[in-house]
Amino acid sequence: MTSKIIYDAQLMKVMSFFESRTRAKLKDCLTLKDFIIFVVQPGQIGKAIGKKGSNVRMLEYSLKKRIKIVEFSDDAAVFISNLIYPLKAKDVKQQGSTVIIYCDDVKTKGLLIGRSSQNLRNTEKIVGRYFGVEHIRVE
Repeated sequence: MTSKIIYDAQLMKVMSFFESRTRAKLKDCLTLKDFIIFVVQPGQIGKAIGKKGSNVRMLEYSLKKRIKIVEFSDDAAVFISNLIYPLKAKDVKQQGSTVIIYCDDVKTKGLLIGRSSQNLRNTEKIVGRYFGVEHIRVE
């Protein structure tokens, strides 16, 4: 069950700044502890990143936070693959309200989970905003 997404005034300013600087259509924006995630409409990722990552560098400098730009997809598996990029998953499968990410090596698995499962919880939070996903497992 997806929840209603509510933005505060500060986040609305950040979203407006992103769209005016990159000319890419934004679907959503989330602020996590040490970085901001921009979710752009399908087909807008190249415009959002800019030539050789110029928009990313400019946004990080202006907002004074690390940023990540993710392309949205209506398919949960494709969206999760976009979200965890540059890490590569062997396969992503959804079984009811649980998503299982299969990895080839232990290093990728460790990076996906993160210290104290922080990365995994952040991924669950983001994916849960759009899809009926409650839990993500890494195997």
